[in-house]
Amino acid sequence: MPVSSPSPAVPHQSLAPGGRGDFLLVACQGGAEAALCAGQQQVLPQLTKGVWRRGVVTFRLPAAAAGQPAFDPPDDFFPDLAFARAVIRSLGQVAGATTAERIEKIIALIGSTNWDNVHVWFRDPRSAARAESETDPVAVRAAILTALRRAGVQTMGDDPIARPGDLILDCVIDEGGRWWIGWHRAATPPSCWPGGLYPGALPADKVSRAWLKLDEALATFAVPLAAGERAVELGAAPGGACQRLLEAGLHVTGIDPALVDARVARHPQFEQWRMRARDVRLKNLRGFDWVVADMNIDPKSTLEALGRVVTAPGSRPRGIIATLKLPEWSRAVALPEWLAQFRAWGYAPQARQLSTGGREVCVAAFKTRASRRPRHATRRSDA
Repeated sequence: MPVSSPSPAVPHQSLAPGGRGDFLLVACQGGAEAALCAGQQQVLPQLTKGVWRRGVVTFRLPAAAAGQPAFDPPDDFFPDLAFARAVIRSLGQVAGATTAERIEKIIALIGSTNWDNVHVWFRDPRSAARAESETDPVAVRAAILTALRRAGVQTMGDDPIARPGDLILDCVIDEGGRWWIGWHRAATPPSCWPGGLYPGALPADKVSRAWLKLDEALATFAVPLAAGERAVELGAAPGGACQRLLEAGLHVTGIDPALVDARVARHPQFEQWRMRARDVRLKNLRGFDWVVADMNIDPKSTLEALGRVVTAPGSRPRGIIATLKLPEWSRAVALPEWLAQFRAWGYAPQARQLSTGGREVCVAAFKTRASRRPRHATRRSDA
């Protein structure tokens, strides 16, 4: 089932720890560290790179300069870094031969701070460290909660999915009996999930993992799909993303020379155009509210295909959800250029490397007010 959006923010009594930490710890997909740092240089050049290990990079916060205050990010700080999964304030590491010994050191490190939630996650979920580790995040979280409560620290419920506004204690499981300890204030949907990892799973009745990737994208970017709207997917086969759109009540057109799965093809609100997107007549590209693309082609080719749809005469989609594949990590340096193309079309883009995807970036772009036309006016021009 799709993961629902986090509950609305509620008032909290938990205050950030007095020792806020001098480093940011930023988690990413293993292999994306250089791309993450390149983005940091553009967005936050005042930070200094610290420890760099697979799946995590730390950045030192700048100290106060002469006549200038220190850079102290707000509790819910989550910079616009496409390759960041989670961003926390690091309080340092604890190490020990046993889980109990490490938890004792956590209690000593955090003092009397009250927490709304505890997140426990592996530094790199896909690395060998996970297989070698004798610790399980679920068991570690339960042990930490028990220890906190015994120490008189107030904690909230047992659900690891946080609510916006929650103050969260983070424990990042590393190799060799070491854990990184930090904290953050939940705000964006990914900051409510332990390690920024999407908690949804792929149900058995879905035709491909594209269903799960789109499910995460919808939750991450709070995409406002509405039943009865029309969506087109470029490169639709075998139909996983179309299936997710249909479940949201949309009328869906899939464009692909290959057939989609029969479970999608027989849906009464689905139709397929068995051709390449570039062969569709421009007049047939009118009237769609959403354009979706997740094709195994070069990003420039994906952008060309998207541009043909959103710039077709009479075409006024509300938004775009596109996956841009990275043949090599070095191609990530072109991301600002790709996002500029969305802006040139009149859309405000947001980019993020989804935790359910691979070496790729998902872009959700919404039509800006300045470039919108009233729906009735668009329909008259289409007549």
